[in-house]
Amino acid sequence: MKRIVIMGATSGIGLEVARLCIRARWRVGAAGRRKDALEALRAEAPGQVETLPIDITRDDAPELLGQLIERLGGMEIYFHASGIGSRNTELRPDIELNTLRTNGEGFVRMVTAAFAYFRSHGGGRIAVISSIAGTKGLGTAPAYSATKRMQNTYIDALAQLSRMENCGIRFTDIRPGFVATPLLSGDGHYPMLMQTEKVAARIMHILRHPRRRVIIDRRYAVLVFFWKLIPEWLWERLKIRREN
Repeated sequence: MKRIVIMGATSGIGLEVARLCIRARWRVGAAGRRKDALEALRAEAPGQVETLPIDITRDDAPELLGQLIERLGGMEIYFHASGIGSRNTELRPDIELNTLRTNGEGFVRMVTAAFAYFRSHGGGRIAVISSIAGTKGLGTAPAYSATKRMQNTYIDALAQLSRMENCGIRFTDIRPGFVATPLLSGDGHYPMLMQTEKVAARIMHILRHPRRRVIIDRRYAVLVFFWKLIPEWLWERLKIRREN
């Protein structure tokens, strides 16, 4: 029976993936900020699910992760689905800095904790949800797109480190397009919006049949291909449509 820890299992993609893992009869360690949501998830399958409230922006988060892993009886997969983001053309410092704390500092805090666990336990898999937003700097969401690019690069670096040390840690960087989750609720219009359940099903397939890097879905894979071809001078002149 697979044992997976899901960071960010209280809503959106993380919650739906947790439910799919339960249906697959995996052991699930669910973590997030909302205790009530975690308790509701555990009530769905008390014999399979262990929960622990964890705030990834706090210094005690790695210690709590260790406690959750111990309750679970070990861990083969660490799945990081925790993150925030919003449009911020006004460049409100509180929004930008909070995004950095969660998607930057919090991400590094938890991924390195998972790396340390696997390093001392013969290997494992770290899967993270980043975003296609890391492809180019988006003027409507500067901190969000910057932190997603950082996540992509950080995972690349850790993958190389794992190979250098031959410690058996493998990585999966999952890059969805726009998904209908609470993250985007009330935050304008998004083209090609994908349903959470379909994205979660795709991620579950990826967890069963791991790949190094995946863009969800094919439409976004094509979009990212052409994004990369746009020269910097032209990208800076593009006006991204904003609808509210």
